[in-house]
Amino acid sequence: MNDRTVSERTAHWQALSRNHHLPPFTDYKQLNAKGSRIITRAEGIYLWDSDDNRILDGMAGLWCVNVGYGREELVQAATRQMRELPYYNLFFQTAHPPAIELAKAIADIAPEGMNHVFFTGSGSESNDTVLRMVRHYWATKGQPQKKVIIGRWNGYHGSTVAGVSLGGMKALHEQGDLPIPGIEHIDQPYWYGEGGDMSPDEFGIQVADQLEKKILELGEDKVAAFIAEPIQGAGGVIVPPETYWPRIREILAKYDILFISDEVICGFGRTGEWFGSQHYGMTPDLMPIAKGLTSGYIPMGGVIVRDEIVEVLNQGGEFYHGFTYSGHPVAAAVALENIRILRDEGIIARVKSETAPYLQKCWQTLADHPLVGEARGIGMVAALELVQDKQTRARFTGREAGMICREHCFRNGLIMRAVGDTMIISPPLVITPEQIDELMMLVRKCLDLTAADLHR
Repeated sequence: MNDRTVSERTAHWQALSRNHHLPPFTDYKQLNAKGSRIITRAEGIYLWDSDDNRILDGMAGLWCVNVGYGREELVQAATRQMRELPYYNLFFQTAHPPAIELAKAIADIAPEGMNHVFFTGSGSESNDTVLRMVRHYWATKGQPQKKVIIGRWNGYHGSTVAGVSLGGMKALHEQGDLPIPGIEHIDQPYWYGEGGDMSPDEFGIQVADQLEKKILELGEDKVAAFIAEPIQGAGGVIVPPETYWPRIREILAKYDILFISDEVICGFGRTGEWFGSQHYGMTPDLMPIAKGLTSGYIPMGGVIVRDEIVEVLNQGGEFYHGFTYSGHPVAAAVALENIRILRDEGIIARVKSETAPYLQKCWQTLADHPLVGEARGIGMVAALELVQDKQTRARFTGREAGMICREHCFRNGLIMRAVGDTMIISPPLVITPEQIDELMMLVRKCLDLTAADLHR
C-alpha cells in the first residue's frame, strides 16, 4: 500500500468494502454507487480520512467518544489486561477482578440505591437484558401476567429484535414483522414537530398523560414497565418540555410498574451529570448503559439495577440470560480507566459549568439562520430543525434538506448527523471553547451552502 497514491489507497479500500463488507443501517445500492468514506486515524476531537482530510467529529463517533480520541491511558489499560487475563467468562459461578471492580465503580457514580450491574456487550444487548430481567422480576413476584412494556414512538433502544420492538421507529418495525408481542407505545414529547398550537408546557403535560391513559387501557396488572430515553437521541435530539418529566414522575408514583431510563446515550456525562435521569430528577429502577462507558474504545454495555429489584431476583432461581462477552476483562479494564479520567480530570463538572453552557449559548444564535426553525439542546447534545417556512414550520417538499446539509458537512470537514430534516450534534465532552467556535463556524457555513442549494 505504501507505493500507492492517496487516491489509489482510497479506491482500493472502497473496492474491498464494496466487495466484502456489509455496513450497518445502509442502503447498499446507494453506497456501492458512491463509495464509503474511509476513516484512518483520529486525535482529540478530530478524524482524518484516507485522503488526509481533517474532520471535526461533531458526533463523538456514535455518541460515544466522550474523552476524545487518542487517550494513551485507555490503550495501556487494555494492554495490561490483555497480558494478565485477556478473556474469561462470568458463567459457572465465576468472576474476575476487572468486572467486579467495574461494577463497584459504576455503583459509586450511579443514583442512590442502584448498586448492581449486569454486563453486556452493547446498548442493544442491554435493552434485550432489560426486557428479560423485567419479566423475570414480575414472574418471581408471582405476577407473570405483568409483561407489557410501554415505550415511545420514535424512541430508539437498539437494533436487535427486542431493542427495535421497545423502540418506536416504524420504518424499523416494518423490517421483520415487529414489534414482538407485549410492547406498546405512546407519543414522544416532540413539541416542535407535534405540539401544534399548544405551548411547550401544555404539550408536555398532554403527552405525558398518555402514559397514564395507556396503563389504564391495558390494565395496571398487565403493565411491567415504562422505558424512555431522558433525551431521545437517534430520534432527533428530542428535548422534552420542562413539564414532561415531572408529570411522568407523578404518574409512575401512582402505579406499580418499573421505570427504565435508557442511558446508552445520556450516560457518562452527556448532559453534564453522570446520568441523564439525574439531570431530570428521575428515579429509575433499571438503567441500560453503553457508549460512554468505555468512550467507545472497546465494546461494552450493561444494566444498572436498583437494589429492590435485585432483592427479588435473588429469590427467583437461575436467570437464564447472558452473553459470552458479558463483563469482558479487557473492556472492563478500559471502562474503569475511562471512568477515572472522567472523574479525576473533572470532565463532567467542566461540561456542566463551562463548555455545555457555552455550546448552548452559541447554538441558540443559529436560530436566526433562514433555514433554522428551532435550535435546541442540553449539555453536549443539540439539534437544528431545517424548515422552508419558519412561521408554519413547513418542511421542504420533494427535497431532503437534511441529507443536502450532511453532504456539505462531509465536504467541509464536519460530521453533523441528519435525522430527516433535523441536524444533530453530540461532540466529545473534551471539546474546548475554541473548538466550539470552530464547530459553529463550520455549521453556519454548511447551513449557508445548504440554503443556496435549496433555493437555487
